[in-house]
Amino acid sequence: QRRSLAPSQLAKRKAGDEDEEEEEEDWRPPTGRKRQKAAAGTESGECYRSPFRKPLAQLTNRPHCLDSSQHEAFIRSILSKPFKVPIPNYKGPLGLRSLGVKRAGLRGPLHDPFEEGALVLYEPPVLSAHDQLKIDKDKAPVHVVVDPVLSRVLRPHQREGVKFLWDCVTSRRIPGSHGCIMADEMGLGKTLQCITLMWTLLRQSPDCKPEIEKAVVVSPSSLVRNWYNEVEKWLGGRIQPLAIDGGSKEEIDRKLAGFMNQHGLRVPSPILIISYETFRLHAEVLQKGSVGLVICDEGHRLKNSENQTYQALNSLNTPRRVLISGTPIQNDLLEYFSLVHFVNSGILGTAQEFKRHFEMPILKGRDADASEAERHKGEERLKELISIVNRCLIRRTSDILSKYLPVKIEQVVCCRLTPLQTELYKNFLKQAKPVEELKEGKISVSSLSSITSLKKLCNHPALIYDKCVEEEEGFMGALGLFPSGYSTKSVEPQLSGKMLVLDYILAVTKSTSNDKVVLVSNYTQTLDLFEKLCRSRRYLYVRLDGTMSIKKRAKIVERFNSPSSPEFIFMLSSKAGGCGLNLIGANRLVMFDPDWNPANDEQAMARVWRDGQKKMCYIYRLLSTGTIEEKIFQRQTHKKALSSCVVDEEQDVERHFSLGELKELFTLNETTTSDTHDKIKCHRCVNGHQVRPPPAGSDCTSDLSQWQHCADKRGLQDAVLRAAWDAAVTFTFHHHSHEEQRGIP
Repeated sequence: QRRSLAPSQLAKRKAGDEDEEEEEEDWRPPTGRKRQKAAAGTESGECYRSPFRKPLAQLTNRPHCLDSSQHEAFIRSILSKPFKVPIPNYKGPLGLRSLGVKRAGLRGPLHDPFEEGALVLYEPPVLSAHDQLKIDKDKAPVHVVVDPVLSRVLRPHQREGVKFLWDCVTSRRIPGSHGCIMADEMGLGKTLQCITLMWTLLRQSPDCKPEIEKAVVVSPSSLVRNWYNEVEKWLGGRIQPLAIDGGSKEEIDRKLAGFMNQHGLRVPSPILIISYETFRLHAEVLQKGSVGLVICDEGHRLKNSENQTYQALNSLNTPRRVLISGTPIQNDLLEYFSLVHFVNSGILGTAQEFKRHFEMPILKGRDADASEAERHKGEERLKELISIVNRCLIRRTSDILSKYLPVKIEQVVCCRLTPLQTELYKNFLKQAKPVEELKEGKISVSSLSSITSLKKLCNHPALIYDKCVEEEEGFMGALGLFPSGYSTKSVEPQLSGKMLVLDYILAVTKSTSNDKVVLVSNYTQTLDLFEKLCRSRRYLYVRLDGTMSIKKRAKIVERFNSPSSPEFIFMLSSKAGGCGLNLIGANRLVMFDPDWNPANDEQAMARVWRDGQKKMCYIYRLLSTGTIEEKIFQRQTHKKALSSCVVDEEQDVERHFSLGELKELFTLNETTTSDTHDKIKCHRCVNGHQVRPPPAGSDCTSDLSQWQHCADKRGLQDAVLRAAWDAAVTFTFHHHSHEEQRGIP
């Protein structure tokens, strides 16, 4: 019988069969037929094994009787061996993306701090040779350097702004506080500066890791898409932001929950862009987690600490807060307090403490009728307020833009009322009750309604025609003053002083140049009149108001800005699109009616004089002479003077108006060419004629005193207004030109 040749069987037989082993050493395998015969002739039970087949040796290093603790220790010793590149004597670089391999050498900054033009936000302290030996190499701080992709396009004032923002949000300017206010005027690139800040915080810090995981940008609904486009423009696809500008409640909640659940070093969508309205409605989802940074664009929306939007944002779990507003002071100092309190809670005390210690003394000192002691106390408190707030607020004026943008000429055009407007205005003042109420110091709903009625009358009598038909308060018997056969179906420019001037401006612009015009008004009814005028004159136009969807707004703005677009006029509602829009396709803007809040007008007028503008810009602010519009304009000037003191830190700002003068709303001055000019006591004019430029050191720090006042054609620098004058339009104007600041004669 053939015996098994398995190594295990051979090993068993080996010990007792020495003779057989010797025989196997001398054995050679037969070849061919001889091998077969040899195999046939062998005795049963005889087996031959190859000398080259060695038996398996028994393991001698097997652990004997290990208990559980010894076994676990043995396995840990195996697994704890460090990873090595499986190449003998390998000493080359490990690469940037090697899995499981720690980078060799000292840790360093993300970008080269010594490269030409590098913007370094943080520089580690210089260590002596002795300290360098003692320091832990894995904990040494590194440079924080702005990505060269962004630092190459930043202008000098923007580089300064990014450094200021980074110092504030990392608590290096005010220990324990991580907020700041970016209060640069319109057009200085606040969006780009904030994008640079976000990108830097998301990628690096002195600890050689990202400073934050996620950031939230909250903006007006009309700017959500603009923010998304700006991030794409400057970062070129390096990051994928999440922009939410519509959708069902369930869909938005799902997206927000997904955003908040992102964690780690490389978050897929680290930037959320959302509107104030959507944030307020879905704040509960965003409050479940934490966010590294929140940026509030057009942050003056948070001027009231009692509204729901303020409360929702304030409850967001984030220490780092940046508020963007070109007009941080709009109406009063208490609103200013709300903004500062939002970004850095407590540095100005409570609202009551602020009002008692700062607001009341400063306002009393700003009054034209203030005593010397009140002025002195107000100035002291003002300096104290500025010293506190300046640690977390950065402000640069649009004068910087004069280096990069064409000349801008801003003109305040005072237009006389037509005879129809004058009669309707006087008739209203005789009948209206609010005149007596204001004298008694009362403000009622009827007072506010009367103010609106007068403002609409100044725009065009057609806007109050229905009230005359219904004989509402103030307009009883006024219907007979209208021309016979009058109809509101067609616009009649000759019935309104401002509409008459606008008609001439548009006609001359259209016939003498290829300029485009932006028309801005606070009332959609006035925009309706603009439409009728454009249709009658066959002007191509586009219109943006509150009824237009967010996506459609972005499309019409892009189309209007295209040089090849045929549209001549862009009609804009200041409430719907006055903030943030870029309308550089036009270089002329007409502000048809003033707003009580100067910030709204400033925002609207900054739509054309922005980065990318190639033409000289003209801004026309139309006011009805001697009416409530001049009173509103004077009130604006009073508020802007306060802002100049607190935000811009200007000294010796003129106190043009007393509070008593500002309350004289329901009057009509028929004998003046400009009620505002009469009250500012202009030192540059004699009998309404400009006779000399302002002397050095005069009261030129006030906006009003910088404006030239002219009552004849000699002061008309703008060819369009000069042509309108030649057409026998009666008006006067003031203007403020950036030519003077640039030294252009």
